[in-house]
Amino acid sequence: MTLFTTITPLNNHTSPMLHHHHHHGSLATATKTTRPMCITLIQQTATKKHSYSSHDETLRKMERMMNLPSPPLSSSSEKVGKRWKEYQGIRNWDGLLDPLDDNLRAEILRYGHFVEAAYKSFEFDPSSPNYANCRFPKTTLFERCGLPNTGYKVTKHLRATSGIQLPNWIDKAPSWFGTQSSYVGYVAVCDNKEEIKRLGRRDVVIAFRGTTTCLEWLENLRANLTLLPCNMIKEKHEQNVANNNGNIGPMVESGFLSLYTSSVNSSLMSLQEMVREEIGRILQIYDGEPLSLTVTGHSLGAALATLAAYDARVAFPKLCSTTVISFGGPRVGNRSFRTSLDKQGTKVLRIVNCDDVITKVPGFVFDDMKNSGGDVVNNSGFHVAGLPSWIQKRAEEAPWMYSEVGEELRLSSRDSPYLKGVNVATCHDLNTYLHLVDGFVSSTCPFRSTAKRFLQQR
Repeated sequence: MTLFTTITPLNNHTSPMLHHHHHHGSLATATKTTRPMCITLIQQTATKKHSYSSHDETLRKMERMMNLPSPPLSSSSEKVGKRWKEYQGIRNWDGLLDPLDDNLRAEILRYGHFVEAAYKSFEFDPSSPNYANCRFPKTTLFERCGLPNTGYKVTKHLRATSGIQLPNWIDKAPSWFGTQSSYVGYVAVCDNKEEIKRLGRRDVVIAFRGTTTCLEWLENLRANLTLLPCNMIKEKHEQNVANNNGNIGPMVESGFLSLYTSSVNSSLMSLQEMVREEIGRILQIYDGEPLSLTVTGHSLGAALATLAAYDARVAFPKLCSTTVISFGGPRVGNRSFRTSLDKQGTKVLRIVNCDDVITKVPGFVFDDMKNSGGDVVNNSGFHVAGLPSWIQKRAEEAPWMYSEVGEELRLSSRDSPYLKGVNVATCHDLNTYLHLVDGFVSSTCPFRSTAKRFLQQR
Protein backbone atom coordinates (compact mmCIF):
# COMPACT_ATOMS: atom_id res chain seq x y z
CA MET A 1 0.00 0.00 0.00
CA THR A 2 1.24 3.45 -0.82
CA LEU A 3 2.22 5.45 2.24
CA PHE A 4 1.93 9.17 2.83
CA THR A 5 3.93 11.81 4.65
CA THR A 6 1.97 14.79 5.86
CA ILE A 7 2.82 18.23 4.49
CA THR A 8 1.65 21.37 6.18
CA PRO A 9 2.18 25.00 5.19
CA LEU A 10 4.71 26.97 7.23
CA ASN A 11 6.26 30.39 6.74
CA ASN A 12 9.73 31.88 6.40
CA HIS A 13 11.61 28.64 5.84
CA THR A 14 13.47 27.19 2.97
CA SER A 15 12.99 24.22 0.65
CA PRO A 16 15.42 21.79 -0.88
CA MET A 17 17.04 22.01 -4.25
CA LEU A 18 16.92 19.29 -6.85
CA HIS A 19 19.26 18.23 -9.60
CA HIS A 20 17.89 18.49 -13.11
CA HIS A 21 18.78 16.00 -15.80
CA HIS A 22 17.94 16.84 -19.42
CA HIS A 23 18.27 14.34 -22.23
CA HIS A 24 19.52 16.92 -24.70
CA GLY A 25 22.53 18.30 -22.93
CA SER A 26 23.34 20.63 -20.09
CA LEU A 27 21.57 23.91 -19.51
CA ALA A 28 24.38 25.23 -17.37
CA THR A 29 25.40 27.76 -19.98
CA ALA A 30 22.04 29.45 -19.62
CA THR A 31 22.42 29.95 -15.89
CA LYS A 32 22.49 33.56 -14.79
CA THR A 33 25.61 34.79 -13.08
CA THR A 34 23.58 36.29 -10.26
CA ARG A 35 22.47 33.46 -7.98
CA PRO A 36 19.14 33.42 -6.15
CA MET A 37 19.47 33.78 -2.42
CA CYS A 38 20.22 30.39 -0.88
CA ILE A 39 19.72 29.41 2.71
CA THR A 40 21.01 26.35 4.55
CA LEU A 41 19.01 25.08 7.48
CA ILE A 42 19.95 22.71 10.28
CA GLN A 43 17.89 19.58 10.12
CA GLN A 44 15.77 18.96 13.17
CA THR A 45 15.89 15.59 14.84
CA ALA A 46 12.73 13.57 14.61
CA THR A 47 11.38 12.67 18.01
CA LYS A 48 9.35 9.72 16.92
CA LYS A 49 9.84 6.75 14.63
CA HIS A 50 6.98 5.25 12.69
CA SER A 51 6.31 1.78 11.40
CA TYR A 52 4.88 1.51 7.93
CA SER A 53 3.96 -2.14 8.22
CA SER A 54 0.68 -1.59 10.05
CA HIS A 55 -2.46 -1.08 7.99
CA ASP A 56 -4.08 0.82 10.89
CA GLU A 57 -1.14 3.22 10.95
CA THR A 58 -1.56 3.78 7.23
CA LEU A 59 -5.24 4.60 7.73
CA ARG A 60 -4.37 7.06 10.48
CA LYS A 61 -1.86 8.75 8.19
CA MET A 62 -4.51 8.96 5.50
CA GLU A 63 -6.96 10.54 7.92
CA ARG A 64 -4.41 13.14 8.98
CA MET A 65 -3.65 13.93 5.36
CA MET A 66 -7.36 14.29 4.59
CA ASN A 67 -7.55 17.16 7.06
CA LEU A 68 -4.75 19.15 5.46
CA PRO A 69 -5.88 22.29 3.65
CA SER A 70 -4.75 22.62 0.04
CA PRO A 71 -4.23 25.96 -1.68
CA PRO A 72 -6.77 27.03 -4.32
CA LEU A 73 -5.54 25.75 -7.65
CA SER A 74 -6.89 28.61 -9.76
CA SER A 75 -4.82 31.19 -7.89
CA SER A 76 -1.64 29.11 -7.59
CA SER A 77 0.10 30.70 -10.55
CA GLU A 78 -0.01 33.74 -12.73
CA LYS A 79 -1.83 33.73 -16.03
CA VAL A 80 -0.15 31.23 -18.32
CA GLY A 81 -2.46 31.58 -21.31
CA LYS A 82 -0.08 33.14 -23.83
CA ARG A 83 2.58 30.48 -23.19
CA TRP A 84 0.41 27.51 -22.36
CA LYS A 85 1.88 25.31 -25.09
CA GLU A 86 5.36 25.89 -23.69
CA TYR A 87 4.19 24.85 -20.22
CA GLN A 88 2.59 21.78 -21.79
CA GLY A 89 5.97 20.82 -23.29
CA ILE A 90 5.76 21.79 -26.96
CA ARG A 91 9.48 22.73 -26.75
CA ASN A 92 10.29 19.95 -24.29
CA TRP A 93 10.35 22.51 -21.46
CA ASP A 94 13.62 23.92 -22.81
CA GLY A 95 14.74 26.84 -20.64
CA LEU A 96 11.96 26.26 -18.07
CA LEU A 97 13.52 23.58 -15.87
CA ASP A 98 16.84 25.04 -14.76
CA PRO A 99 16.13 27.46 -13.23
CA LEU A 100 12.57 26.25 -12.73
CA ASP A 101 10.05 28.72 -14.12
CA ASP A 102 7.71 29.84 -11.33
CA ASN A 103 4.58 29.31 -13.41
CA LEU A 104 5.71 25.82 -14.41
CA ARG A 105 6.42 25.02 -10.75
CA ALA A 106 2.88 26.09 -9.87
CA GLU A 107 1.44 24.02 -12.72
CA ILE A 108 3.35 20.91 -11.63
CA LEU A 109 2.10 21.36 -8.06
CA ARG A 110 -1.42 22.00 -9.36
CA TYR A 111 -1.47 18.68 -11.18
CA GLY A 112 0.07 17.05 -8.11
CA HIS A 113 -2.97 18.18 -6.14
CA PHE A 114 -5.20 16.45 -8.68
CA VAL A 115 -3.30 13.21 -7.99
CA GLU A 116 -3.70 13.78 -4.25
CA ALA A 117 -7.45 13.95 -4.81
CA ALA A 118 -7.35 10.52 -6.46
CA TYR A 119 -5.73 9.14 -3.29
CA LYS A 120 -8.00 11.00 -0.90
CA SER A 121 -11.15 9.84 -2.64
CA PHE A 122 -10.13 6.16 -2.55
CA GLU A 123 -11.63 3.97 0.18
CA PHE A 124 -8.62 2.33 1.84
CA ASP A 125 -10.43 0.54 4.68
CA PRO A 126 -10.75 -3.18 3.77
CA SER A 127 -13.49 -3.60 6.36
CA SER A 128 -15.69 -1.08 4.57
CA PRO A 129 -18.32 -2.39 2.12
CA ASN A 130 -17.12 0.41 -0.14
CA TYR A 131 -13.50 -0.79 -0.12
CA ALA A 132 -11.54 0.02 -3.31
CA ASN A 133 -14.31 2.29 -4.59
CA CYS A 134 -14.53 6.08 -4.77
CA ARG A 135 -15.67 7.64 -1.52
CA PHE A 136 -17.25 10.71 -3.09
CA PRO A 137 -19.66 11.45 -5.95
CA LYS A 138 -18.36 13.34 -8.97
CA THR A 139 -20.19 16.53 -8.04
CA THR A 140 -18.46 16.95 -4.67
CA LEU A 141 -15.19 15.06 -5.10
CA PHE A 142 -12.89 18.08 -5.27
CA GLU A 143 -14.63 19.88 -2.42
CA ARG A 144 -14.54 16.78 -0.19
CA CYS A 145 -10.84 16.41 -0.98
CA GLY A 146 -10.08 19.99 0.08
CA LEU A 147 -9.92 21.45 -3.44
CA PRO A 148 -13.04 23.63 -3.74
CA ASN A 149 -11.67 26.14 -6.27
CA THR A 150 -10.13 24.06 -9.03
CA GLY A 151 -12.27 25.47 -11.83
CA TYR A 152 -12.72 21.86 -12.99
CA LYS A 153 -15.60 19.41 -12.77
CA VAL A 154 -15.20 15.64 -12.48
CA THR A 155 -16.94 13.91 -15.37
CA LYS A 156 -15.94 10.27 -14.90
CA HIS A 157 -14.70 7.88 -12.23
CA LEU A 158 -12.15 5.45 -13.62
CA ARG A 159 -11.52 1.84 -12.63
CA ALA A 160 -8.60 -0.47 -13.31
CA THR A 161 -8.96 -4.26 -13.47
CA SER A 162 -6.31 -6.87 -12.87
CA GLY A 163 -5.99 -9.58 -15.50
CA ILE A 164 -4.43 -12.08 -13.08
CA GLN A 165 -6.29 -15.38 -12.98
CA LEU A 166 -7.25 -16.03 -9.38
CA PRO A 167 -6.76 -19.54 -7.89
CA ASN A 168 -9.68 -21.52 -6.48
CA TRP A 169 -8.57 -21.01 -2.89
CA ILE A 170 -9.18 -17.27 -3.21
CA ASP A 171 -12.79 -17.86 -2.12
CA LYS A 172 -11.47 -18.72 1.37
CA ALA A 173 -9.39 -15.56 1.62
CA PRO A 174 -10.73 -12.20 2.87
CA SER A 175 -12.84 -10.49 0.21
CA TRP A 176 -10.48 -7.53 -0.08
CA PHE A 177 -7.55 -9.78 -1.02
CA GLY A 178 -9.03 -10.78 -4.37
CA THR A 179 -10.44 -7.39 -5.37
CA GLN A 180 -9.92 -7.37 -9.13
CA SER A 181 -11.46 -4.05 -10.09
CA SER A 182 -10.88 -0.83 -8.14
CA TYR A 183 -11.27 2.93 -8.44
CA VAL A 184 -8.00 4.28 -9.81
CA GLY A 185 -8.70 7.91 -10.70
CA TYR A 186 -10.96 10.24 -12.61
CA VAL A 187 -11.43 12.52 -15.59
CA ALA A 188 -12.10 16.23 -15.02
CA VAL A 189 -12.75 19.12 -17.40
CA CYS A 190 -12.04 22.80 -16.81
CA ASP A 191 -15.44 24.52 -16.91
CA ASN A 192 -14.69 27.85 -15.23
CA LYS A 193 -14.45 30.79 -17.65
CA GLU A 194 -11.81 32.63 -15.63
CA GLU A 195 -9.66 29.52 -15.31
CA ILE A 196 -10.02 28.78 -19.03
CA LYS A 197 -8.92 32.35 -19.74
CA ARG A 198 -5.94 32.01 -17.37
CA LEU A 199 -4.89 28.71 -18.88
CA GLY A 200 -5.41 29.87 -22.46
CA ARG A 201 -7.46 26.77 -23.35
CA ARG A 202 -9.92 24.28 -21.93
CA ASP A 203 -7.91 21.63 -20.09
CA VAL A 204 -8.94 18.00 -19.58
CA VAL A 205 -7.22 16.21 -16.68
CA ILE A 206 -6.93 12.49 -16.09
CA ALA A 207 -5.46 11.74 -12.65
CA PHE A 208 -4.34 8.33 -11.38
CA ARG A 209 -3.38 7.16 -7.89
CA GLY A 210 -0.61 4.67 -7.13
CA THR A 211 -0.71 1.01 -6.07
CA THR A 212 -3.15 0.12 -3.28
CA THR A 213 -4.73 -3.31 -3.76
CA CYS A 214 -3.09 -6.73 -3.48
CA LEU A 215 -3.62 -7.63 -7.13
CA GLU A 216 -2.16 -4.29 -8.22
CA TRP A 217 0.99 -5.18 -6.30
CA LEU A 218 1.09 -8.53 -8.08
CA GLU A 219 0.66 -6.82 -11.45
CA ASN A 220 3.62 -4.59 -10.61
CA LEU A 221 5.78 -7.72 -10.34
CA ARG A 222 4.96 -8.80 -13.89
CA ALA A 223 7.91 -6.80 -15.15
CA ASN A 224 8.63 -8.50 -18.46
CA LEU A 225 8.01 -6.45 -21.61
CA THR A 226 5.15 -7.38 -23.92
CA LEU A 227 4.06 -6.10 -27.32
CA LEU A 228 1.27 -3.55 -27.44
CA PRO A 229 -2.07 -4.90 -28.68
CA CYS A 230 -3.16 -4.05 -32.22
CA ASN A 231 -5.66 -1.40 -31.07
CA MET A 232 -2.80 0.57 -29.46
CA ILE A 233 -0.66 0.70 -32.59
CA LYS A 234 -1.17 3.85 -34.64
CA GLU A 235 -0.65 2.32 -38.06
CA LYS A 236 -1.67 -1.20 -39.02
CA HIS A 237 1.63 -1.89 -40.72
CA GLU A 238 3.78 -0.39 -37.94
CA GLN A 239 4.46 -3.74 -36.29
CA ASN A 240 5.16 -5.45 -39.61
CA VAL A 241 7.57 -2.71 -40.64
CA ALA A 242 9.43 -3.06 -37.34
CA ASN A 243 9.67 -6.83 -37.75
CA ASN A 244 10.80 -6.55 -41.38
CA ASN A 245 13.58 -4.20 -40.29
CA GLY A 246 14.71 -6.69 -37.69
CA ASN A 247 13.49 -4.48 -34.84
CA ILE A 248 11.09 -5.22 -32.03
CA GLY A 249 7.97 -3.05 -32.03
CA PRO A 250 6.61 -0.98 -29.11
CA MET A 251 6.65 -3.02 -25.90
CA VAL A 252 5.49 -2.12 -22.39
CA GLU A 253 5.53 -3.71 -18.95
CA SER A 254 3.08 -6.63 -18.82
CA GLY A 255 1.48 -5.74 -15.50
CA PHE A 256 0.80 -2.11 -16.40
CA LEU A 257 -0.72 -3.11 -19.73
CA SER A 258 -2.88 -5.72 -17.98
CA LEU A 259 -4.32 -3.13 -15.59
CA TYR A 260 -4.99 -0.78 -18.50
CA THR A 261 -6.65 -3.23 -20.89
CA SER A 262 -8.24 -5.99 -18.75
CA SER A 263 -11.91 -6.37 -17.85
CA VAL A 264 -13.55 -9.00 -15.67
CA ASN A 265 -16.46 -9.58 -18.02
CA SER A 266 -18.31 -7.95 -20.91
CA SER A 267 -20.44 -5.87 -18.56
CA LEU A 268 -17.42 -4.15 -16.99
CA MET A 269 -15.38 -1.85 -19.22
CA SER A 270 -11.60 -1.88 -19.12
CA LEU A 271 -9.72 1.25 -18.09
CA GLN A 272 -8.72 1.72 -21.73
CA GLU A 273 -12.36 1.60 -22.86
CA MET A 274 -13.44 4.06 -20.17
CA VAL A 275 -10.67 6.52 -21.06
CA ARG A 276 -11.39 6.34 -24.78
CA GLU A 277 -15.13 6.68 -24.33
CA GLU A 278 -14.85 9.70 -22.04
CA ILE A 279 -12.26 11.53 -24.13
CA GLY A 280 -14.36 10.93 -27.23
CA ARG A 281 -17.43 12.32 -25.49
CA ILE A 282 -15.57 15.42 -24.28
CA LEU A 283 -14.06 16.08 -27.72
CA GLN A 284 -17.52 15.93 -29.24
CA ILE A 285 -18.97 18.36 -26.70
CA TYR A 286 -16.16 20.93 -27.05
CA ASP A 287 -15.48 20.45 -30.74
CA GLY A 288 -13.68 23.47 -32.20
CA GLU A 289 -12.30 24.77 -28.90
CA PRO A 290 -8.58 24.88 -28.04
CA LEU A 291 -8.27 21.86 -25.76
CA SER A 292 -5.41 20.13 -23.97
CA LEU A 293 -5.23 16.70 -22.39
CA THR A 294 -3.03 16.47 -19.30
CA VAL A 295 -2.59 13.01 -17.79
CA THR A 296 -0.97 12.87 -14.38
CA GLY A 297 -0.24 10.21 -11.81
CA HIS A 298 2.04 8.93 -9.08
CA SER A 299 3.88 5.58 -8.94
CA LEU A 300 1.70 3.00 -10.70
CA GLY A 301 -0.51 5.96 -11.67
CA ALA A 302 2.44 7.52 -13.50
CA ALA A 303 2.80 4.37 -15.61
CA LEU A 304 -0.94 4.30 -16.32
CA ALA A 305 -0.78 8.00 -17.22
CA THR A 306 1.90 7.29 -19.82
CA LEU A 307 -0.12 4.44 -21.33
CA ALA A 308 -3.35 6.45 -21.31
CA ALA A 309 -1.74 9.45 -23.00
CA TYR A 310 -0.14 7.24 -25.64
CA ASP A 311 -3.42 5.43 -26.25
CA ALA A 312 -5.39 8.69 -26.43
CA ARG A 313 -3.18 9.94 -29.26
CA VAL A 314 -3.62 6.65 -31.09
CA ALA A 315 -7.40 6.82 -30.77
CA PHE A 316 -7.68 10.60 -31.26
CA PRO A 317 -4.72 11.76 -33.37
CA LYS A 318 -6.23 15.24 -33.79
CA LEU A 319 -5.86 16.04 -30.09
CA CYS A 320 -4.34 19.54 -29.91
CA SER A 321 -2.00 18.81 -26.99
CA THR A 322 -1.28 15.70 -24.92
CA THR A 323 1.02 15.95 -21.91
CA VAL A 324 2.02 13.61 -19.09
CA ILE A 325 3.11 14.98 -15.70
CA SER A 326 4.35 11.97 -13.75
CA PHE A 327 5.56 11.73 -10.16
CA GLY A 328 7.81 8.87 -9.03
CA GLY A 329 6.92 6.67 -11.97
CA PRO A 330 8.54 3.35 -12.84
CA ARG A 331 9.83 2.59 -16.32
CA VAL A 332 7.09 1.71 -18.79
CA GLY A 333 8.39 0.49 -22.15
CA ASN A 334 11.25 -0.17 -24.55
CA ARG A 335 13.04 2.16 -26.96
CA SER A 336 10.51 1.53 -29.72
CA PHE A 337 7.73 2.64 -27.35
CA ARG A 338 9.66 5.82 -26.56
CA THR A 339 10.15 6.49 -30.27
CA SER A 340 6.42 6.04 -30.89
CA LEU A 341 5.61 8.48 -28.07
CA ASP A 342 7.94 11.05 -29.60
CA LYS A 343 6.55 10.59 -33.12
CA GLN A 344 2.95 11.08 -32.03
CA GLY A 345 3.83 14.29 -30.19
CA THR A 346 3.00 13.17 -26.65
CA LYS A 347 5.08 15.19 -24.18
CA VAL A 348 6.21 13.61 -20.92
CA LEU A 349 7.71 15.41 -17.91
CA ARG A 350 8.93 12.88 -15.34
CA ILE A 351 9.46 14.21 -11.82
CA VAL A 352 12.07 11.85 -10.36
CA ASN A 353 13.54 11.61 -6.87
CA CYS A 354 16.97 10.04 -7.42
CA ASP A 355 16.68 8.44 -3.96
CA ASP A 356 13.43 6.70 -4.93
CA VAL A 357 14.06 3.09 -5.96
CA ILE A 358 10.72 2.83 -7.76
CA THR A 359 12.00 5.14 -10.49
CA LYS A 360 14.86 2.70 -11.16
CA VAL A 361 12.65 -0.32 -11.91
CA PRO A 362 11.67 -2.49 -13.66
CA GLY A 363 14.44 -3.94 -15.80
CA PHE A 364 17.49 -2.16 -17.11
CA VAL A 365 18.09 0.92 -19.23
CA PHE A 366 20.43 0.90 -22.19
CA ASP A 367 20.08 4.35 -23.79
CA ASP A 368 22.60 6.19 -25.93
CA MET A 369 22.18 9.53 -24.14
CA LYS A 370 25.07 11.91 -23.63
CA ASN A 371 26.01 13.65 -20.43
CA SER A 372 27.35 17.19 -20.19
CA GLY A 373 30.85 15.88 -20.92
CA GLY A 374 29.76 14.24 -24.16
CA ASP A 375 30.23 10.65 -22.95
CA VAL A 376 27.60 8.06 -23.79
CA VAL A 377 25.98 6.91 -20.58
CA ASN A 378 22.76 5.32 -19.40
CA ASN A 379 20.54 5.50 -16.34
CA SER A 380 21.68 2.14 -15.04
CA GLY A 381 24.99 3.69 -14.06
CA PHE A 382 27.33 1.74 -16.33
CA HIS A 383 29.35 3.08 -19.25
CA VAL A 384 28.31 1.78 -22.68
CA ALA A 385 30.38 3.91 -25.04
CA GLY A 386 32.41 1.90 -27.55
CA LEU A 387 30.38 -1.32 -27.32
CA PRO A 388 29.98 -3.08 -30.67
CA SER A 389 26.68 -2.25 -32.34
CA TRP A 390 25.60 -5.90 -32.51
CA ILE A 391 25.95 -6.24 -28.72
CA GLN A 392 23.97 -3.08 -28.13
CA LYS A 393 21.26 -4.27 -30.54
CA ARG A 394 20.97 -7.62 -28.76
CA ALA A 395 20.76 -5.84 -25.40
CA GLU A 396 18.01 -3.51 -26.61
CA GLU A 397 15.95 -6.50 -27.75
CA ALA A 398 16.12 -8.24 -24.38
CA PRO A 399 12.75 -8.59 -22.57
CA TRP A 400 14.13 -6.66 -19.57
CA MET A 401 15.61 -3.72 -21.49
CA TYR A 402 13.61 -0.55 -20.89
CA SER A 403 14.00 3.02 -22.10
CA GLU A 404 13.23 6.24 -20.25
CA VAL A 405 10.69 8.52 -21.92
CA GLY A 406 10.32 12.29 -22.17
CA GLU A 407 12.15 14.88 -20.10
CA GLU A 408 13.28 14.49 -16.51
CA LEU A 409 13.36 16.85 -13.55
CA ARG A 410 15.67 15.10 -11.09
CA LEU A 411 15.18 15.73 -7.38
CA SER A 412 16.85 14.38 -4.26
CA SER A 413 15.52 13.74 -0.78
CA ARG A 414 19.06 14.17 0.52
CA ASP A 415 18.92 17.86 -0.37
CA SER A 416 16.04 18.51 2.01
CA PRO A 417 16.93 19.57 5.55
CA TYR A 418 13.42 18.51 6.56
CA LEU A 419 13.79 14.81 5.70
CA LYS A 420 15.56 12.73 8.33
CA GLY A 421 17.53 10.04 6.59
CA VAL A 422 16.50 8.33 3.39
CA ASN A 423 14.00 5.47 3.45
CA VAL A 424 11.97 3.81 0.73
CA ALA A 425 8.54 4.92 1.94
CA THR A 426 9.35 8.60 2.41
CA CYS A 427 11.39 8.93 -0.78
CA HIS A 428 8.53 7.53 -2.87
CA ASP A 429 5.77 9.46 -1.14
CA LEU A 430 3.80 11.86 -3.36
CA ASN A 431 3.96 14.64 -0.78
CA THR A 432 7.73 14.29 -0.66
CA TYR A 433 7.74 14.95 -4.39
CA LEU A 434 5.57 18.05 -4.00
CA HIS A 435 7.80 19.26 -1.18
CA LEU A 436 10.91 18.90 -3.33
CA VAL A 437 9.35 20.50 -6.41
CA ASP A 438 8.23 23.45 -4.33
CA GLY A 439 11.77 23.95 -3.05
CA PHE A 440 13.57 23.72 -6.38
CA VAL A 441 15.32 26.85 -7.64
CA SER A 442 18.12 25.86 -10.00
CA SER A 443 21.27 23.79 -10.18
CA THR A 444 23.14 26.68 -8.53
CA CYS A 445 20.89 27.07 -5.48
CA PRO A 446 19.90 24.23 -3.13
CA PHE A 447 17.00 25.88 -1.27
CA ARG A 448 14.18 28.30 -2.01
CA SER A 449 13.73 30.72 0.86
CA THR A 450 10.08 31.44 -0.05
CA ALA A 451 8.91 27.83 -0.27
CA LYS A 452 5.41 27.31 1.14
CA ARG A 453 5.09 23.53 1.52
CA PHE A 454 7.08 21.54 4.06
CA LEU A 455 7.17 18.09 5.46
CA GLN A 456 5.94 18.16 9.03
CA GLN A 457 8.42 16.64 11.49
CA ARG A 458 6.67 14.21 13.81
